[in-house]
Amino acid sequence: MRPGLDFWTIFSLIFLVTAIPVAVMIILEKRSPFKTAAWVLALILLPVFGVVFYLFFGQEYRKKKLFSRKGIKSLNQYRKLSITQLRQFEHIYQNLPPEIMAKESIIRLLLKNSNALLTSGNRLKILNDGEETFRSIFKAIESAKHHVHLEYYILEDDKIGNRLKDLLIRKSLEGVEVRIIIDDVGSWGLSNKFIRELRNNGVEIYPFMEVRFPRLTSRVNYRNHRKIAIVDGKIGFLGGINFADRYLEGIKRIGPWRDTHLRIEGDAVKCLQIVFSSDWYIVIHENLNGELYFPVL
Repeated sequence: MRPGLDFWTIFSLIFLVTAIPVAVMIILEKRSPFKTAAWVLALILLPVFGVVFYLFFGQEYRKKKLFSRKGIKSLNQYRKLSITQLRQFEHIYQNLPPEIMAKESIIRLLLKNSNALLTSGNRLKILNDGEETFRSIFKAIESAKHHVHLEYYILEDDKIGNRLKDLLIRKSLEGVEVRIIIDDVGSWGLSNKFIRELRNNGVEIYPFMEVRFPRLTSRVNYRNHRKIAIVDGKIGFLGGINFADRYLEGIKRIGPWRDTHLRIEGDAVKCLQIVFSSDWYIVIHENLNGELYFPVL
């Protein structure tokens, strides 16, 4: 028997033992047919190397990330509240106005599917464009005493982005806790200098599910499109407006980029805070809880 034969026999055995289980894993992950076929083909055409590539770039991390939310104290309390609301719906909401009770089916649906609590005593203001939205957000941040939490799909290194950066740095130097989550794809153009300047002045800023090799990893599909802000757990903002000049100046050949935002005060702000704290835990595994983050309103 030739010496080389032993090597190829061992190599073939290693290939079969590693490639077949990985191929089964890929199929069970229920990806798109195109991605499934591409990864299986890589395993066949690139023995061993295909397995290594898959383990580093192809694994589905989203479920593992979301599963880790079980460690979030505020989120666990939120789920318990939603279950309580659902089980005791008639008793809890028997005194609600008829116009709200008429929407009972959608309220129950949101409780079951999204743990979306029904809150009362909220004050809402509709912000009709970028100018009104940025003015309201900046005013709220100026008033911050304890913390500012921002979570945005797009934060750009432009005029409005730098106005925000300068304000957040000033508030951080005043002793206010400032935390920012940006989407790693939506804010891809954000410069390292911009981020470094924030961090050097005490602002905590992190990307959501960082993507280093977008063509090789499935993480690029699971993006964070949130556009929310919370100030001292008392004032909240959400809607469709990112931090970018296009919402003020428009885009050449397209024109004004108009969207809508909401300013919220009341118990609904706690729900926004839980959303942020949930994603913050995913990003750096830090729990945010207590009355300073969830004040009694």
